[in-house]
Amino acid sequence: MAAVVPCLRYRDAHKAIAWLCDVFGFTRHLVVDGENGTVAHAELALDGAMIMLGSVRGGSAYGDMLVQPDEIGGRQTQTIYLVVADADAVHARALNAGAAIVIPLVDEDYGGRGFTCRDLEGHVWSVGTYDPWQADGSS
Repeated sequence: MAAVVPCLRYRDAHKAIAWLCDVFGFTRHLVVDGENGTVAHAELALDGAMIMLGSVRGGSAYGDMLVQPDEIGGRQTQTIYLVVADADAVHARALNAGAAIVIPLVDEDYGGRGFTCRDLEGHVWSVGTYDPWQADGSS
């Protein structure tokens, strides 16, 4: 299991959960509903890794530190790299689901095949077959 768990916020967290599961292959580990149709906390798992997410909300020390990509011109302060077995299949699902592909599907010089896209609320995801945990660095 990974010791680092990326955390994201979405305006429509329920829709984001469905999208992330359908497109990237995450499974719902835990989803805690909040008030007024929001998500208080969710955990999505994929091959021993996890992300956490919830609905955008202010009024807390944590929530007040975060902004959405569209609030800062689509720029990011961090992105997520997702290791997958078949980048072409995930790319096809991402296109079908309306993801904006910002770096096309390519074979990388350092190994692996991948692409970069924005999810339905503009968070940037790099997706590829390159696995940095492999001892020899190949994929």
